[in-house]
Amino acid sequence: MNSEIWVLTVTAGTLGLIHTLLGPDHYVPFTMMAWARRWSTAKTVWITLLCGFGHIGSSIILGLLGVALGWAVSSLEAFEGYRGGIAGWALIAFGLVYFVWGVRRAIRQRPHSHPHPHEDGHLHEHTHTHFHDHSHLHERPAETITPWVLFVIFVLGPCEPLIPLLMYPAAQQSVSGLILVTAVFGITTIATMLAAVLLIRAGVNLFPYKAIQRYTHALAGGSILLCGLAIQVLGL
Repeated sequence: MNSEIWVLTVTAGTLGLIHTLLGPDHYVPFTMMAWARRWSTAKTVWITLLCGFGHIGSSIILGLLGVALGWAVSSLEAFEGYRGGIAGWALIAFGLVYFVWGVRRAIRQRPHSHPHPHEDGHLHEHTHTHFHDHSHLHERPAETITPWVLFVIFVLGPCEPLIPLLMYPAAQQSVSGLILVTAVFGITTIATMLAAVLLIRAGVNLFPYKAIQRYTHALAGGSILLCGLAIQVLGL
């Protein structure tokens, strides 16, 4: 293994770490959805891993095709930027739709009272909501669809530094070097995603859930919306 490959390997690990931490889209959606939907640790882990592999895998496949077919780096960078824009707007759309749905759900969950007169003339009020009795029927489709929406968004989202900074230079050295550099970047990125999600999730779970239970979905949608806007506007 020559020195160039070792340098690229160290660079791959460093870029995987920094690229993930500087991109809130790598962990905010999973953290907020896990909190709002009360996902178990196991479910949070597998959804994060699924999306992480989709995120890395799409760029790896594109990079390997570019190396094998001799595509110019500039062409691949332009395509990566194009699909990155689509992913950013998709994240914004998902956050907006989920936020609106969460606000609507919070309004419907607002407690209200009904007076109940008795034959002896006494009157008492019963405070309740109508939403909880039927919510389980409507939660199942959203619970099933949400992870796959995130997966599609992450498959569309590119790993910008992977192809031009790592895969193409490594391919000029050796096939084994290309595999090593790509693997180190992918493992570091996914491990950082998972660690960030679990750590932030542990912190978010300390919030008084019952006090803001009505608003958890709206807060999750709003956070994802802001995350998508930060990606598109600030280029994070």
